[in-house]
Amino acid sequence: MRELGTTIVTGGSSGLGEAVALAVADEGGTPVVLDRQYPHTSMSFEHVDISDRKEVERAVSRAVEKHGRIDAVVNTAGIDACGKLNEVSADEWEQVVAVNLLGTVAVTRAALPHLRANGGTVVNCASTLGLRALSDATAYCASKFGVVGFTRALAAELAGEVGVTLLVPGGMRTSFFDDRPEQYRPGPDAQLNEPADVASAALLALRQPRGCEIREMVVCPSNEDSWP
Repeated sequence: MRELGTTIVTGGSSGLGEAVALAVADEGGTPVVLDRQYPHTSMSFEHVDISDRKEVERAVSRAVEKHGRIDAVVNTAGIDACGKLNEVSADEWEQVVAVNLLGTVAVTRAALPHLRANGGTVVNCASTLGLRALSDATAYCASKFGVVGFTRALAAELAGEVGVTLLVPGGMRTSFFDDRPEQYRPGPDAQLNEPADVASAALLALRQPRGCEIREMVVCPSNEDSWP
């Protein structure tokens, strides 16, 4: 199995991203968190708005200056804007796509020369709603369907150079749902996965030896109603 090196984790200050960053550190790697919020631990951190490509490029450059290399990227940063299309403002709708899809692309693009040099790995976090559409989730579905398409095309493009894994998680027990209107929150009996359990799947992809890739993983609660 491959040793974990310097791993950029977007959205690494909370939720799945934090769980991935902590898991990388526990396994002897060096996580570098890219986020707008400061992490709860002393791990390496770059303050950045993932939706701003120029900021992303500068943050990745700083990470390389500090650590000398990038071995992997795990893109977990994500936001949502629930509601029918005519009820969600255009700015909010477009920001979801800017963070979830364009941010994923920007970080991957900025890190790509270093990943190529080191035979690294990219893990992009989509969602079960990147494979199955729901009403009142047009922005989120559009962004995550985009992540699915981008990641599959990227895997074909980088075959033999950089490992590419599509991670498709179902519902998790995070703060992701906290700011939603009540009707868009999981019910009190909803079965949700712990972020640490999904993070272990991401680490499995990162630890594959060169030439062996896990291309796609769906990790969801056993009673997940958005899959299949």
